[in-house]
Amino acid sequence: MYSRRPWDSILEHGYRALADSLYEQGFELDPLELPRVVRYHLDRYFARRDVDLFETTYLIVLRDMLAEKGYPNVSDPLLRRALDAFYAHTQPNWSLEEDAPLMLRTLEAGGYRLGLVSNAGDNQDVFQLVERFDIEPFFDFILTSAACSYRKPHARIFELALTHWNIPVNEIAMVGDSLEADIAGAQALGIYSIWITRRVSTTAARSAVQPDAAIRSLSELPVLLSRVTG
Repeated sequence: MYSRRPWDSILEHGYRALADSLYEQGFELDPLELPRVVRYHLDRYFARRDVDLFETTYLIVLRDMLAEKGYPNVSDPLLRRALDAFYAHTQPNWSLEEDAPLMLRTLEAGGYRLGLVSNAGDNQDVFQLVERFDIEPFFDFILTSAACSYRKPHARIFELALTHWNIPVNEIAMVGDSLEADIAGAQALGIYSIWITRRVSTTAARSAVQPDAAIRSLSELPVLLSRVTG
């Protein structure tokens, strides 16, 4: 998946919708100030998780924020309604890569086993997107950092992914667009790493992390895998 438009204005509308949802549900908070407060807490969470690689999820961030405002023990359904209002703005900005469906069908027909490992602050958001793009049937499992508490490149999320298969590590490949999260994380466990470079920045290209292979598009993946495994 990729984002169609820059995120700044979309996130701003999302934070406002989240704040409006909380206000409409009876929280006596300043509706004009609340979007800024929400953004502050989420930005702080984003910065921390990239350092300690521990995912505490959007749900927990919102619960902690409301506790600081004098509302402890807020129910999950109430928080979920607020998050749904946020995702109503963010989810439409995601598009599936055009060559992804054919690539998935080709690998499935070739007998490959597929799993999806995603760094994400909300498990339900990922599953809603996967369902929207109708790609869930291709995967044996979908594992998010929100569900397991660890973010790539932490070894634990890769270890948990591997438990879904009784397959030797040297028969597994990781495909990802992040050198630090996907490629370095996989290589630390001895997993063959394939970097997809279609949407990476020039800064990322100067990283010291070196993938085992690189492709420009997903359409190249079946041929590469057949060559590696053949």
